[in-house]
This record gives sequence, structure tokens and C-alpha cells, in this order.
Amino acid sequence: MLKTHRVLLLLSFFLLSACRSSEFNLDLEQQVEGATLLQFSKEGGFVLPPIPDSNPLTDGKAELGRHLFYDKRLSGNQTQSCESCHIQALAFTDGKALPQGSTGETLALNSQSLTNVAYNASYTWWNPILIRIEDQLFIPLTGDTPIELGINDGNLNTVLQRFRDDPSYQALFAAAFPNETDPYTLVNVAKALASFSRILISDRSAFDKGQLSDSAKRGQQLFFSESLECFHCHNGFNFSSSTVTINTRFPERVFFNNGLYNLNNNGSYPEAIQGKFKVTADWNDMGAFRPPTLRNIELTAPYMHDGSIATLEEVIDFYAAGGRNVTSGANQGDGRLNPYKSDFVNGFTLSAQEKTDLLNFLKSLTDYEFIADPRFANPFPAAEL
Repeated sequence: MLKTHRVLLLLSFFLLSACRSSEFNLDLEQQVEGATLLQFSKEGGFVLPPIPDSNPLTDGKAELGRHLFYDKRLSGNQTQSCESCHIQALAFTDGKALPQGSTGETLALNSQSLTNVAYNASYTWWNPILIRIEDQLFIPLTGDTPIELGINDGNLNTVLQRFRDDPSYQALFAAAFPNETDPYTLVNVAKALASFSRILISDRSAFDKGQLSDSAKRGQQLFFSESLECFHCHNGFNFSSSTVTINTRFPERVFFNNGLYNLNNNGSYPEAIQGKFKVTADWNDMGAFRPPTLRNIELTAPYMHDGSIATLEEVIDFYAAGGRNVTSGANQGDGRLNPYKSDFVNGFTLSAQEKTDLLNFLKSLTDYEFIADPRFANPFPAAEL
């Protein structure tokens, strides 16, 4: 049965690749009215992401969201913006193992890429309940354990007043919410940021354009082989098994334990990073995290949910070993023997050339147009930063 499931997954990927052009043509007929900033390449052939009825996508909201995303005035103490943890040149990650919030607190989890975030079936690394960007955004905006942007009941009116008093934002809010007499609310801020996030489409990589080197082609065969089993957790057009589109009727929200830790030899993970277990309290979910997209993976080091693996080469070594054996320190334990580890993380052997080929395939998912696209760039002159 498991073997049949694997074959069907592999077949679905190649069927998806074969019908990209037709899906793109369908998209041309389904463009969102008033949202020309949401664009797709013919090569990628993506279908539209889901867009909630409560927050229709418009250029006005996306453009307001872009400004808010880069504006430090959105944090309580005006020291950080969303960009502080999501830098365009790094595929909207920050290059750090763990980010720090606006008050200096260190977060427990690595900053995720916003590449194709509109297609995520769930949000954050581990929470199956958060299924809309709008809802997730209240965590960095208002969360207090730890503090990120640090908006709270005591400073909310002050934060909103900063934008209410700015003539540029008066025009932006009016364009985004034309039917509201007082659009300066935190709910609208979240709607605008979500709208900007939904246009962050990366579909112009060498892989999408069919420009793979011979080495990358060999790496592609390895990636989709049963011996490596990478594609089971990173499948479909977004290279993540937790992906939804406008056509998805029954979303699959999957989480995997990849053998990163095994504290006390009973499968435990460090308390702050226990994955889906933190929601369900089911030990079968201990250390289970959502597989991120592999698009732009070359740009998003360091890796894993806690940023504990520095390079892409080391990631391959980690999976080749079937997990990680931590031999010293507080997190000591052999993750390779974690009883809750996914059956897809079994280890494998690669020659030096095969490892290079696999790396070159992963690097073919880098979208250099995405990280330089002016639609996603900081709108403020350098002197204002």
C-alpha cells in the first residue's frame, strides 16, 4: 500500500509538469479583478492561490501591505519592520539561525521564507489550526511570548496614529479600503500585509524555464527516486506536501518528524520546539513540523526549524545519515533512532558526484527574478530607512 502511494505521488508530479501550460492558460481567464500585481509566468504555470472572501485581493491592498511590510513604524518601539526577519534578497528570510524581536528577545524558531506563502495549507512551522495568512499575522504583530513587533493594547492607538497622520498613508489606506470612513485598524493592517504576501509568487527559476544543466537533471532523478525519497515530503509545484490552490477541495496538512532530536531516548524534542505536539499533545506528533517549500532553498540558510544546520550540503548529509546524533550538550540524543521519525527518513548513500548533482538540482529552484522583482521591493528611499 505504501509503495502504491509513493508511485502515485511521483506520477502526480510528472502529470503536473506535463500540464503546466494548460493551467497557465486557465489562469489567464481567472485573473483576480483589480489585482494586476499578482502575476504568473508561463513557464511556472501556477494556478491561483486561495483568496478568502473576507479579504478580496486588490492592488490597493497589496501596495499598502508592501509599504507596511517595510515600515519600522509598525513596531511598537519603531525599531523593526517585517523585513527585519524577511529580506527579499534572501527569499524573504533573514540569514540567521534564530531571529530577534523588536525588544531583543530571541525567537525559538527560524524565520521561514515567504516564497509562495499564499499556497501554504497551514502557517507557522507547526500549527495545523492556523490556515489563513490573516490569522497568522497577529502572532508577529501582537504576540508577547516572545515579542516580535510588539503591538499591544497600550500602544495600538499610537501605532495606528502614525499612519493616520501620514499623507502618503492616507492615500494608501483610502485606495486599499475605499468604502471605509476610518480604515486605520489592526484588522486592516493584517489584511493589507496578507494581500502583499499573496503576490510573492516565485515561478521563474531555471527549473521552471526548463534550463537544467546535465548535472541538475541527474540530481532531479535522484530527488524523485525511491532511494532518496525527498519527493514524499517536498512534492508538487511548490515542493512542499502542504500546498493548496484555488482548486483544492480537501487540503492536506502534513507534518513530519525528521529525526533532528531524540532527547532522553524517548523521542522528545526541546520544550520550545516540540512541533505539532504543542497543539495536539499527541506523542505521535512530537517533533512533527510542516515541510517548507524548497523553492529558493539555496538562499534560505541556515536550515531546519531551529536553524541548526548551516549549509545545504550539511542538510544532504543529515538526511543521508537518516537523522542526527547529538553527542553532547543539553539536547543530547540519537535522532536517527527517534521512535516518531518519519518512515521517509531512512538514510541513503551518495557518491561525491551524486551529491553535487542533487545540490545543482536544488539550486535550479532559485528564482533570481523573484529576489529582484520591484513589485516586492522596499518602497522607501534609503534616506528614510
